[in-house]
Amino acid sequence: MEKGQITVNTENIFPIIKQFLYSEQEIFLRELISNAVDATSKLKTLSSKGVAKGELGDLTIEIIPNKEARTLTIKDKGIGLTSEETKKYLNQVAFSSAQEFLEKYKDDANIIGHFGLGFYSAFMVADKVEVNTLSYQEDAEPVIWSCTGDTNFEINASEKTDRGTEIILHLSDDAMQYAEDDKLQELLNKYCKFLPVPIKLGMKKKTISEGEGEEKTDREIEVANIINNTNPLWKKSPSELSEQDYINFYKELYPYSSDPLFWIHLNIDYPFNLTGVLYFPKIETNFDIQKNKIHLYSNQVFVTDDVKEIVPEFLMLLHGVIDSPDIPLNVSRSYLQADSHVRKISGYITKKVAEKLNDLFKQDRAGFEAKWPDIGTFIKYGYLSDDKFEEKVSGSILLKNTDGQYFTIDEYKEKIKDNQTDKDGKITVLYSNVLNDHHSYIQAAKTKGYDVLEMDQVIDNHFIQHLEYKKGDFVFKRIDSDVTDHLISSDETIPELLTESEIKSIEELYKNVLKDSMNKIEVKPLSSDVQPVQIVKPEFMRRMTEMQMLQGHSMGKMPEMYTIVINSNHPLIANKLLKMEDNAAQENMAKNLYDLARLSQQMLTGADLTNFINNNLVQMSETSI
Repeated sequence: MEKGQITVNTENIFPIIKQFLYSEQEIFLRELISNAVDATSKLKTLSSKGVAKGELGDLTIEIIPNKEARTLTIKDKGIGLTSEETKKYLNQVAFSSAQEFLEKYKDDANIIGHFGLGFYSAFMVADKVEVNTLSYQEDAEPVIWSCTGDTNFEINASEKTDRGTEIILHLSDDAMQYAEDDKLQELLNKYCKFLPVPIKLGMKKKTISEGEGEEKTDREIEVANIINNTNPLWKKSPSELSEQDYINFYKELYPYSSDPLFWIHLNIDYPFNLTGVLYFPKIETNFDIQKNKIHLYSNQVFVTDDVKEIVPEFLMLLHGVIDSPDIPLNVSRSYLQADSHVRKISGYITKKVAEKLNDLFKQDRAGFEAKWPDIGTFIKYGYLSDDKFEEKVSGSILLKNTDGQYFTIDEYKEKIKDNQTDKDGKITVLYSNVLNDHHSYIQAAKTKGYDVLEMDQVIDNHFIQHLEYKKGDFVFKRIDSDVTDHLISSDETIPELLTESEIKSIEELYKNVLKDSMNKIEVKPLSSDVQPVQIVKPEFMRRMTEMQMLQGHSMGKMPEMYTIVINSNHPLIANKLLKMEDNAAQENMAKNLYDLARLSQQMLTGADLTNFINNNLVQMSETSI
């Protein structure tokens, strides 16, 4: 029997480990299993070098809970430890055997651990930890190391006869859930689902068929419950994978999701190592639900799904896996640390996504257009967020008009420039974000030969302003704003049906009816098929209001300013309203036409809406009588 003291730099190292080092208590399982994988990987390396003799045998790692004994055991069949190595590696906190091994076999080994503190995460859940180990080395003697969470330890002779290490955790009262199969299955699925060494958690029943034809029978047998896929899809070559393979793997990651639209297989080994698969999901309305679906692995060990340090914000809507041993992690592997590698990886991912989108556009434009409703928001988000991404995908951005046709930005400019260029030489792009509400405006524009875009996504307000700023020769106007400026071509003149005094009379009538309004009233000779009264909001004011609403701000009680445009050539104005002799009836009709304009802009609410409905019911009743 030997006794000694663990070499540490502070007497309070264990409380620090237990309370502050790791972000979550459950991380201990990942750390201990990662160590077991390391021990197995070391053995494979030594065997390939001829250093470790004999057959490797079954290298499965076993997770063994025992509720009655209040223990949890992690058992590997890896390299094991000698008595000297046990003292050297377990008794010096932060002295990493993995780091030393890497230095010696850096060109051959694939070792997960880098810090040497992972083992001590066991004390977050255990009152006592035992390490029962036997080295692969010939004539090695088995030993068992034990510690109760202070700086004292014991090393005794052991009766262990098989190579490898067993870590026995004597669970604390507040950690007994880790002796439950269901809880362990959950954590193993989360952290160890793709580790490169098989991991067994007990046994499970499996149905097998025997015999042929009518004599065929099914029976249940017990087999090892292996919880991990040791050769996940992202570690394979794209040339050996089918489209269905990628879809099946997506279902493995996200069992209840719809099929992805398409995907990117990442594989680079210089200037950094990175593999993975990123999927483009169908974008739901709630962006937050879509985020945190990219899982970061380091040599197939799950690290985190919070990848904002290495994946640009706009790419957080993607799903999938990134695996890189070159991403710097802190001592607990729970947080990323920004450095040049991270920036390079972020740039590489952005580049690959842009290239994929451009390839899809060039190779199958019809298919790309069909996917646009699902990917358009994502691409516009990236276009606004990342200058390099914007530069790369600029030619693949699509604009959709109200007839359902798609155009690139340059194609659309070419389509409308002859008919929609204003006197300042700027191309006026008409758009609607509520097609049903703007139906009459859209039809009036089409009658004049204009084209109207459909811009009904939340992000489009920002997107429009970005295009105007970047392109310079674009000016966007919603179909219901500044209508008298853009519904009449600069070279078109519509004759005025009313005399100057009649126009003045109409203007005075509306000033009297709307005497409390601060809004401007204009009487204009428009086409007879344009509505008799329209509400025209200045484009810049409307955008400002919408932007503040998107950002959660309010304009307060400030009245909304707009122009009331009376179409003096409409029959209801020129032939009826103007000629009415009953002043009360004339004012009532003028007010009714104004309220119709407000209704089309969803501005008629509350008591005004109730009065408008009642007024029309009365008129309909009097007319029918």
